[in-house]
Amino acid sequence: MRLNRFSNNHSTLLIIFSIFVSACSTNKYAVTEKIYKEKAKGFSKVILAAPPEGQLYDSINAANQQWIGSVNFGIRKPNFVIIHHTAQNSLNQTIKTFHSTRAGTSAHYVIGRDGKVVHMVNDYLRANHAGISKWGKDTDLNSSSIGIELDNNGIGDVWQDAQINSLIKLLATLKKTYNIPTANFIGHADIAPGRKNDPKNFPWKRLADKGFGFWYDEVLKNPPADFDTEKALKYIGYNTANLPAAIEAFKIHFIQSDITKTLTPVDILVLYNIYTKY
Repeated sequence: MRLNRFSNNHSTLLIIFSIFVSACSTNKYAVTEKIYKEKAKGFSKVILAAPPEGQLYDSINAANQQWIGSVNFGIRKPNFVIIHHTAQNSLNQTIKTFHSTRAGTSAHYVIGRDGKVVHMVNDYLRANHAGISKWGKDTDLNSSSIGIELDNNGIGDVWQDAQINSLIKLLATLKKTYNIPTANFIGHADIAPGRKNDPKNFPWKRLADKGFGFWYDEVLKNPPADFDTEKALKYIGYNTANLPAAIEAFKIHFIQSDITKTLTPVDILVLYNIYTKY
């Protein structure tokens, strides 16, 4: 009888423990989800305010201004996709980093080595992934782009097929949803020459073959004698204020086997070929 009672009590404890574990796993991010919702609610109040608060062009002559809401408007949409590597050791480590207010960084999506896609910031909101950056005339890529972090430590970490396959599926959705131009799928190194070098050794050609970014042709034509490499880099979008850094960023993306800060004759052929696609 005592044995049966012990068995029954033990079974009850196991059930309670399993329920507790299940609840903990389900609510693992309950605290951060609550913070997310509170911040989103705050933004919604700003949007709903009519007239908008703090948007007077002339606070002295406020009476000379009027708010009349238009019926023709929409939400701002992203125009670029910026791809990064996390430079960390696991998906969970990156999620933890993006929950740190001290770190202050985030991305819209994080993709694990196994292909798991974690959506962390609404596509219409501004994530903190690009930092100080420039592409063409755009100097605020955080406001105009979607950031995708790929779980990769950046030090000889091999890109996994499952991860790239998930990325390609995600990019197809983003391109269709927001009508993002083919040219506007770029890397962190591209927009921050000399400051960032990610993603390294990345299979950009695989993406370009699917319509996400450009890649050079198998047969490369010689550029004209007056071909200006600096102007070509700038025309593509690179910030050439630090020309050696811009060359390095270009080579991280398109050359990879050699990322020195000077252009070789082969590099110039590739640059000219890419330039003609823009």
